[in-house]
Amino acid sequence: MLFPSVFRNNFFNDFDDMMDWPTVSTDTSLMKSDVKDAGDHYELTMDLPGLSKDNVKLQLKDGVLNFEASTSKNNDVKDENGKYLRRERFQGTCSRSFYVGKDVKEEDITAKFDNGVLTVCVPKKEDKPEIEENHLIPIEG
Repeated sequence: MLFPSVFRNNFFNDFDDMMDWPTVSTDTSLMKSDVKDAGDHYELTMDLPGLSKDNVKLQLKDGVLNFEASTSKNNDVKDENGKYLRRERFQGTCSRSFYVGKDVKEEDITAKFDNGVLTVCVPKKEDKPEIEENHLIPIEG
């Protein structure tokens, strides 16, 4: 099958290059996180390249620290008359959660965002597990 010369030899590669498709990934490298025991607290670092701190939200609820990062990209390309040749949009959201304990309060947690790396310090607080009492059932006999 012959294609116009504008597409050269490989139609699909040229079409992909021309359209500059946004990459949608199920890559596990999104929101890569490291948790370090720093003595009296835990230090969590999370890689969020290309994002600003305005795109990141932290929420503590029921002992679970939730992270959410969102991004959007708009690739509008117009010709000299202002007519669209291509118009594409991309939006994406990622989230992760870590259990930090029910005794941890929002005011105990500190967070810093620098050069695409989020650093969160969470104090160590021991959950006081409910001690289950043994109730013996009498056996007749």
